[in-house]
This record gives sequence, structure tokens and C-alpha cells, in this order.
Amino acid sequence: MNGTAHMAIGATAGLITSNTFQTDPTTTAILIGCGGVAGLLPDMDIDGKLSNTITFSHKLIRTLAQLVGVLAIIYSLIDRDAAEKWYGVAIGLVLIVGSSFITRRLMLSLSGIGVLAGGLTLSENWLFLLGVYILIASLVPHRSYTHSIVGTAFFVIIAYQFENFLGIDGVFVSCFIGYASHLIADMKLLPVNKRGIKLFLPLSKKEF
Repeated sequence: MNGTAHMAIGATAGLITSNTFQTDPTTTAILIGCGGVAGLLPDMDIDGKLSNTITFSHKLIRTLAQLVGVLAIIYSLIDRDAAEKWYGVAIGLVLIVGSSFITRRLMLSLSGIGVLAGGLTLSENWLFLLGVYILIASLVPHRSYTHSIVGTAFFVIIAYQFENFLGIDGVFVSCFIGYASHLIADMKLLPVNKRGIKLFLPLSKKEF
């Protein structure tokens, strides 16, 4: 299932939650947003809507690094003396070659580290844990731990602390249902899915 569908299902979960809690329009919008984002979060482990939103384009960064490398080489060859010339060329070559290692997952890892650091700086535990979640998602295969009970339990802790941070009833429920809806929508029980999810990782790799 694509990201738009997951987001729509999660947002619907937020809307249902808002109706259950009889919230005002502003709170309703917040709950819909929480459900929609939570519905996308398990796919943080792949090139999707949410991961692309929170990271710089790795292709853009790669291109910029290559451009800077080329300019460094040209500048060194034109305007430097012998010793500095080869030093500048070496730096340029390192940038060009090193740019090939800049991937989407690397950018996501850096984003996770940034969010984690932000949580530490602000002393906000939910933000720190979210950074940990993003960092882990950047390192694991698609439809593995973020699509498991372990990943859900970890997110539940984040959602609970996020609700306490906002002080808005229903945030936790919207986030939880939105997240859970993603896992259900990716299961093999739906005929549109050729693959399922490894719900009981790391105890079992069986797909459901």
C-alpha cells in the first residue's frame, strides 16, 4: 500500500478519535494530523513521503559535493602554487569520490541523530526517543522492526509521552491507531499485498 493510502487511513483514525473525545475544531485537526503522521511512520525505513519530508535530498547533497569537488580542483590548478595545488586536487577528489557514499539512508541517519540531539538539548524524552526510532529505521530493512510488535511498543512509549507533552487527550489513541492501521494494511491478509510483515521479530521471521 502506498504512502497516501496509509496517511489517509491514519488521518481517518484521528478523525474517529476526535469524534469519540468530542474535541473542538483545533484539537480535531491536531488529532487528524497525529493519526496521519503515525500512519506513515512505519515506512520510515524506506524512501517514502515522511522520510523524504524530514531529510534533505541525498541526490541534491551528492550533486553539491561533486560540484564543490570539481570547483576545488579547478581553483587549485589555476590559482595555487605546486604544494597547495595537489593538496587542493586531493580534497576535490575526496569530495567527488566520497559523494558516492551519500545515500538516502545516510541522510535519514543524520536526521535521526539531529532529532535525538534536539531531544537531549531540550530535555524532551519523547523527542529523544523519536530520534532513536528514526536512527534505527535508517539501519534496518524495510518491513522489519518498524512493522513489528517491538516497533509498535517503542512507538507507543513515544506517543504516550508526546500526549503528555501536548496535554491533549486523544493524541495517544490517534497515534496508536494510526500506527497500528499501517501494520494491518501491510499484512498478507489483504489480497493486494504480495508480502506481509514480520510481526514477531526478533523471535520469528514469519510473515503475516
